[in-house]
Amino acid sequence: MKITVTGSLGNISKRLTEQLVKKGHDVTVISHNADKAAAIEGLGATPAIGSVEDEAFLKEAFTGADAVYVMIPPNAQAENLKETMKDLSDKYAKAIEATGVKYVANLSGIGAQSPEGNGPSSAFYFSEGRLNQLEGVNVLHLRPGMFYTNHHGSVGMIQRMGFMGNNFSADTIIMMSHPYDIADAAAEAFDTLSFNGKQVQYVISDEFTGGELAATLGEAFGKPELPWVVMTDDQLKQGIMQGGFSAHMAENFAEMGRAIGDGAIWEPYLADKANNFGSRKFAPFAKELAAIYNR
Repeated sequence: MKITVTGSLGNISKRLTEQLVKKGHDVTVISHNADKAAAIEGLGATPAIGSVEDEAFLKEAFTGADAVYVMIPPNAQAENLKETMKDLSDKYAKAIEATGVKYVANLSGIGAQSPEGNGPSSAFYFSEGRLNQLEGVNVLHLRPGMFYTNHHGSVGMIQRMGFMGNNFSADTIIMMSHPYDIADAAAEAFDTLSFNGKQVQYVISDEFTGGELAATLGEAFGKPELPWVVMTDDQLKQGIMQGGFSAHMAENFAEMGRAIGDGAIWEPYLADKANNFGSRKFAPFAKELAAIYNR
């Protein structure tokens, strides 16, 4: 089967490409960076160099594909995340319509059930909605939780400040996902064509409270008493902006924290936990993360 993968050689897309090539599929990988072409070829895939913002390029890259994996590239400096999501999702949908692609795996988020209140995850409500308008196209929305790899951004807090935290309490449950589980869910779906119509697949690898998360990372980093600190929204936003995010994105993450705190963001998943694909536990990842930074 011919499959086009967006996301270049990111944490999900590289693994997905490797798995699909191993299964014998003909894979094209979209990257905006021409320097990635050789690495893509090294995986046994064909590079398509261009921007997903370019609708004409998307149509060219999707032409001849039986299936596509689509994702919205992260943008720390976004000033209107929902409009950005709407615009790119529309371009994806038009390219899919124009080229006759029949199977789509869409990287969404666990809070996509609501257009408001779930921070960045609410923006996926609009990408799912636009792809659901496609007639005669089978779409699988992959809804992961918080990415394990986001904790690369927690290392400075752990090492320099000696705590972890967010704007919710230590006993709050957090649903988390390993990027490889997301990639493997997409690879299996494409290989078996096990989805039809418009479907949702949750990809939750592990569940931790904030306190358990701090304890696990603390142990891995040699700080077994690492505390979980509850921040105010303003403190959280200031920290996020110091990390290079726009004020708009910082407010979105504060909103997500509030949704995690009251549990609203998880409700559809908790009602449908049997519909989950995920197995990689967080503790081994924490040790891998610490090994990178403790060299």
